[in-house]
Amino acid sequence: MSFNLAELLELRRHENFQLHERYLNPQLARVVKTLGFDRFYARAEGCYLYDDEGRRYLDMLSGFGVFALGRSHPTIKDALRQAIDADLPNMVQMDCALLPGLLAEQLVKRSPANIERVVFGNSGAEAVEAAIKFARASTRRGRICYFEHAFHGLTTGALALNGSAEFKSGFGPLLPGSTIVPFGDVEALTKELRRGDVAALIVEPIQGKGVYELKREQWRAIEAAVHDAGALLICDEVQTGLGRTGAFYAFEHYGLRPDIITVSKALSGGFVPVGAMLTSDKILRSVYSSMDRAMVHSSTFKGNQLAMVAGLATLSVFDEERIVEHANTMGDVWRQHLEALASRHEFLHEVRGRGQMIGVVFGRPTSAGPRRRWRAIEATRPAMFSQTLVVPLFHKYSILTQVAADNVNVIKLLPPLIAGEGEINLFVDALDELLTDAETSSRWLVDFGLTMAKGAMKRTRSPANSAKATT
Repeated sequence: MSFNLAELLELRRHENFQLHERYLNPQLARVVKTLGFDRFYARAEGCYLYDDEGRRYLDMLSGFGVFALGRSHPTIKDALRQAIDADLPNMVQMDCALLPGLLAEQLVKRSPANIERVVFGNSGAEAVEAAIKFARASTRRGRICYFEHAFHGLTTGALALNGSAEFKSGFGPLLPGSTIVPFGDVEALTKELRRGDVAALIVEPIQGKGVYELKREQWRAIEAAVHDAGALLICDEVQTGLGRTGAFYAFEHYGLRPDIITVSKALSGGFVPVGAMLTSDKILRSVYSSMDRAMVHSSTFKGNQLAMVAGLATLSVFDEERIVEHANTMGDVWRQHLEALASRHEFLHEVRGRGQMIGVVFGRPTSAGPRRRWRAIEATRPAMFSQTLVVPLFHKYSILTQVAADNVNVIKLLPPLIAGEGEINLFVDALDELLTDAETSSRWLVDFGLTMAKGAMKRTRSPANSAKATT
């Protein structure tokens, strides 16, 4: 009996949430149901998701930046079919396959002159773990500094460099010597560097959690302080890299010259996970220093032929469709439209970000009525206001978004880099209507409350909960 995917999907359709509640993460299922985001998506294409009833949703998350080229890009699909049909000898391990070399070559060509070598892995977090190891080996120092609000992954080493305490809670002692520094505080950083034991500073050129930015002169001062102290600068471009901000790497906006770069997300094309750490020949050889150390850092799936093909096809599309240039142009369109909204709506305070990585920042209004509603919402939970927009954006306008971080009133937009003015207008028009409602009445807040109440009822009525009640 052969495997039939279409049959399986049809046979088990609509069991998604029961299966997650029983075998995977039940809390995620609870969150999705409470928000009323529990849809049964049937297919995806470009900037849009489609549920089993044929309803279309504008995807402003793109898998947290994975689907830079949109979903189901035909070039990548065709490349993967070619690879499967070629019966490539995959992961021989005691081998030097061609495709990893070709993808490494393409990444190096797009990087600064000091970047000469690539180490592949499976994810952004794994690339960060490699960066930590190589920085410590190269400098023979133990400490890694990182900034407040940082997010570098959730594996143990990367988690140690996470600027949000809620992610670390309950996991015990992490990487020894990891040191947090206020974001952009050159004086505090210099104080740590003077101790002479810092191997590296790891940074996101634009922070994902909150879409926080620094000015060019601040970044240059930070870079100078790091290099003057003999430490390394690691630029975590897992989310900001590969065109997201309107440049191939976000650090290019600030004229930085990192010693180590980490990439992932967009490089996969959305099909096969892949991550990479890029660095200099000198730093790489500090780890791979002799034949007997050829495998001291490795990963079973590091040279997965399908991942390499996905990466090569993705970069090919970047070139052919001028994706980076398009993202840069759309960044100007985003800013123009959203700043126009900010001039009309008291709740909208600021627009952050570059390219197609946008932070829409909300804050307390000045007029009496809106101010009262703001206080009432924020009294229930800090930064609740932005969530009262995320939910109706989905339910009323079929636009999938999410807040940029816990306890910040920021909606972060990470649309596919192929998104154009049509998608921008859909979002801006919807937000305009919502903010108008919020400033003139409490109707939108009542609708939000009803949606959450319905979600809570669905959650308590789930088959998994019913089964527990009978045992």
